[in-house]
Amino acid sequence: MMSMRQNRTTDRINFMYVDACLLLAVMVIAISCSNNPVPKPRGYFRIDFPVKSYLPYVSDCNYRFEYPAYGIIAPYTGSNPEPCWLNIEFPRYKGTIYLTYKELNHDLGTYAEDIRSLAYKHIVKADDILEKPFFYPDRKVYGIIYDIQGNTASSLNFFATDSVRHCLSGSLYFNVQPNKDSLAPAIDFFGEDVEHLIHTLTWD
Repeated sequence: MMSMRQNRTTDRINFMYVDACLLLAVMVIAISCSNNPVPKPRGYFRIDFPVKSYLPYVSDCNYRFEYPAYGIIAPYTGSNPEPCWLNIEFPRYKGTIYLTYKELNHDLGTYAEDIRSLAYKHIVKADDILEKPFFYPDRKVYGIIYDIQGNTASSLNFFATDSVRHCLSGSLYFNVQPNKDSLAPAIDFFGEDVEHLIHTLTWD
């Protein structure tokens, strides 16, 4: 008799354990179903930028400007380089400002159109291209900044000229997979450096 009672007690304990497990499972399912999942916004690594400071660039070329102290002046490394072409490199941020110079010979219209075409070749992937003219008559510096918005390799192109003899063009590139959201802080930061270069540009 004791053995049968023990068996019944054991069976009750087992049933109670199973019931408790089932109840717990039902509660978990009910709670998870009542809370609608909310997707978290995509996050990006924080980029720490240096304090803004500039140095004068002086050379045997026919132009002068101020460039970021955290940039490195280096020879142009593209194809068919010409004298007075150079790069301002930012290795830590994988960014480069490419600068090309041309001494005009009554061909400003042709050269300006070439630069415009270079900027607009990004229109396939760009969300928009904003043209920002600038005029500094006291220094005889005139031109346009092409603000290229979207997932493109280049985010800024520009050209500056005195309309007679000199023409300096430039472009800001990042050697990373284009992503307008993750690159936005870097584009804004180094875009200010491009504008500072233009604001301090003078001709010899």
